[in-house]
Amino acid sequence: MHVGAPAPRPAWTPAEGAARVRSLFARTFGPTPEEVGVWSAPGRVNVVGEHTDYNAGLCLPVALEHRTFVALRPRDDDRVRLASAQEPGVRELDLADVAPGTVDGWPAYVAGVAWALREAGHPVRGFDAVVDSCVPYGAGLSSSAAIECAFAVALDDVAGLGLADDDAGRATLAAACVRAENEIAGAPTGGMDQSASLRCTAGHALLLDCRPGLSPADAATGVPFDLAAAGLALLVIDTRAEHQLVDGQYADRRRTCEEAAAALGLPHLRALADDDPGALDVALDKLTDDVARRRVRHVVTEIGRVREVVALVDAGLAHEIGPLLDASHASLRDDYEVSCRELDLAVEAARDAGALGARMTGGGFGGSAIALVRAADASRVGAAVVAAFAAAGLTAPDLLLATPSGPAGRTA
Repeated sequence: MHVGAPAPRPAWTPAEGAARVRSLFARTFGPTPEEVGVWSAPGRVNVVGEHTDYNAGLCLPVALEHRTFVALRPRDDDRVRLASAQEPGVRELDLADVAPGTVDGWPAYVAGVAWALREAGHPVRGFDAVVDSCVPYGAGLSSSAAIECAFAVALDDVAGLGLADDDAGRATLAAACVRAENEIAGAPTGGMDQSASLRCTAGHALLLDCRPGLSPADAATGVPFDLAAAGLALLVIDTRAEHQLVDGQYADRRRTCEEAAAALGLPHLRALADDDPGALDVALDKLTDDVARRRVRHVVTEIGRVREVVALVDAGLAHEIGPLLDASHASLRDDYEVSCRELDLAVEAARDAGALGARMTGGGFGGSAIALVRAADASRVGAAVVAAFAAAGLTAPDLLLATPSGPAGRTA
């Protein structure tokens, strides 16, 4: 690495992750290895297409090598006992008591998945489980979806549901995870994170079309995304400015978009993005609220940027997507107003150090930025960002490299 740049945060190997949760399970619940399986699910980073999923739009995430690991033993009753390497103690609950507003903290993401599967008619029972993860928490890299999806494939496996055996079934699991996050955890997110964690494949980004009613095959398409072959890398900069999606800001923006679509007589803002190029200006003229105009402009232009990025990547021109990443950040900063000082500094410092393009990624209000860099420049760009944070008196950011990886599944 370049002098002054921290080494990128490594991902655990499957064996390392499995060993960690097996050991934690034994310390917490007793050593019964023959009854305990291990499953894992990746975090994700979104290349482009932010705040478009809940507007029926397009987005382009990749699964990370960094994963959340779960060791789980099924029970023959409805009791759930949970422990995490990141928090002390054991949380207990009964699945029959789970409902919106009844579970707080990280167990809501777990209990919510079991609840959603039961609500859909699947015979899910109780379990003892432990969690450990190398997905950075609060970094906008979908640590919550990684927990949900790891438990989704675990519960699918032990209940013999068979949903994880094909992509259509994985889409069903993703829907259950979204319902868990929306209704039990109380975060009104779209479905990008869960789809990425369950449906991405190694070496590919996932082009997600979030219009309702599409078949799983039509809603998700793998896009070859081998940056290394093009001499490029995707540097992820965790600003350490922790973001929260349940503090009202995210919900406020979603509500504004839904109200704007209704005011325009549209089922969702994607309908405007699919119209002729002049339709956006006409729609903006019809909206009387300036905030609504800016939110709509971001969503529609962001969907267009997804299409342009995919076209360039498909044409073997991944090195030309940088300006689209820059434009995405400007739109998120100015029109959607979800950036912050740390994200703007990370983006500016990366560009000044030679990144081909950079933007915030994820829901915003903190979290991470991404920078498209020449592979040979990754260390130097990382060092420049770290130096910029030090000069600004900010906590040093964490760095990792995004290598498009595989989906949630059984690990051991």
